[in-house]
Amino acid sequence: MWILWLIAVLCVIYYVIIVTYSGLSTSFSIIWLFFAAVCILFGLGWDTYIRQKDRIPLWLPVSMVTICCTGLLVFTIVEILVFTGVAARDTSKLDYVIVLGARVKEDGISKSLKKRLDKAIDYLDENPGTILVLSGAQGMDEPVSEALAMKEYLVFNGVKEEQLILETRSYSTVENIAYSRVAIEEDQERKKAKSQESPIIMVPGTYVEVPDKPIKIGVLTSDFHVFRAQQIAKKWGIPDIYSISCDSDPVLFIHFCVRECAAILKDKLVGNM
Repeated sequence: MWILWLIAVLCVIYYVIIVTYSGLSTSFSIIWLFFAAVCILFGLGWDTYIRQKDRIPLWLPVSMVTICCTGLLVFTIVEILVFTGVAARDTSKLDYVIVLGARVKEDGISKSLKKRLDKAIDYLDENPGTILVLSGAQGMDEPVSEALAMKEYLVFNGVKEEQLILETRSYSTVENIAYSRVAIEEDQERKKAKSQESPIIMVPGTYVEVPDKPIKIGVLTSDFHVFRAQQIAKKWGIPDIYSISCDSDPVLFIHFCVRECAAILKDKLVGNM
């Protein structure tokens, strides 16, 4: 079928575009060459079936079509969850916002990370009392940790250092959430200990004890990544997580959606969400 050949060509072209645009040649981008190969094989198989219908059992093409349709259905359902499964909530005046890291290049932060940090700056302008938890370790191909790169960018753009907590141990979204939760708990303990250094003495009976106000925690990441980050947070100790999304790179948007679908299925399978 000519449609399969066209899809294969488009996959190869898109692969070249994203590699040239962002240098993702060693990452998940290879999936587009895989898609192209699958389309070519299906195209050849279809041509063979048309020419030799009498010799090829019907169950074989039916099985192949069923597998493809099932894959497309799963992808569609996951993407619907990604972009409509997170209900809009009031995210103002959060106590902490976890900013998830992204790739840091030799010549600076990636476009995805810049969009997240610009969104964080905008959020702080409207909510100056919020503390940002910058989460991300240093990958083997990164000059510094993602958290440190984020800090440098934010401080350069006017954010106060005392509003930033660095979490530099995480290499995945699960670790981002888990280690950031620990960092928030440690910050809460430091603040509690500091407040107890000079306690206010009051006469018994002149005050009423009230329970501590629960802290409000949010996670800030790219739009395609919010659903998975939120679900992982609920699984790993932050059940009432707020989500803040920023736009993703339009050139890489389709690639990110495909990659995110695979990541969601994997995390669901291994129990991370």
